[in-house]
Amino acid sequence: MHRAALYEHETTWSETPSVVYTPCDDGTHGNFFPAAYKRILANAAWKERLGKSYTASARVPHAESRHRHELDCAASSDALLMNIFCHPQTVRSPRLARLLGTTGRPPDFGVRARVPLLSEHDDRTEFDMRLDTNDGPLYVEAKLSESDFQTARPELLNRYSGFDEIFDVDQLPRSRMLFRSYQLLRCILAAQHLGGGFAVFLDSRRNDLMEDVFLVYRAVRPLHLRNRLRIVTWQELACCVSRNLQAFLATKYGIEPCA
Repeated sequence: MHRAALYEHETTWSETPSVVYTPCDDGTHGNFFPAAYKRILANAAWKERLGKSYTASARVPHAESRHRHELDCAASSDALLMNIFCHPQTVRSPRLARLLGTTGRPPDFGVRARVPLLSEHDDRTEFDMRLDTNDGPLYVEAKLSESDFQTARPELLNRYSGFDEIFDVDQLPRSRMLFRSYQLLRCILAAQHLGGGFAVFLDSRRNDLMEDVFLVYRAVRPLHLRNRLRIVTWQELACCVSRNLQAFLATKYGIEPCA
């Protein structure tokens, strides 16, 4: 909230209020690091990502006054992702290349993908980011304040082509009759279909989410696919960025570079 006081913003009506920033007239934004935001505005595809709707707009006072966007929210994992990877020095970082095998090519955000079904139709999903690496494309799901990876009924997952070939179903985590981590399962199926790797970016302080990811990854049958699954922490990524961006991440998100 200390940072929010420096920028125009709103707070939601909820038990734990969320901060929703308003873009400033001078071309800055309280939710973004200045150098990253400048590059976002100059890139048509990246700028389009800023238009993603904020699903909790109804909880903002005077909700009808203007359209709010997901990446205006202080807790947006998409905004955190773009703060890091739209910074001009990040994708060229040798440390990032060692961590992820990146090639230096700028990333793509909001990458749509399809997951083949047993029927003639496809299910549609979206990755938060795609990175070019030395091993091929890496598809990314970013998490920050989300509570979990959602759940799904068995009949929903059984629609997917090759579901029981990709996963050891008996090993998958469940809550009562529901499969846990539905988002992860669908993303892995999509990455397999696209011939790429998959990574989850999350906070090292979120042991609950990290355990959820491990439980899903261990149930992946094909060794070649399991070898292309990653868990990467924001703290690891913070080690790969410029010092001024490190200071921003520490102040805004409490994310410090790992030791």
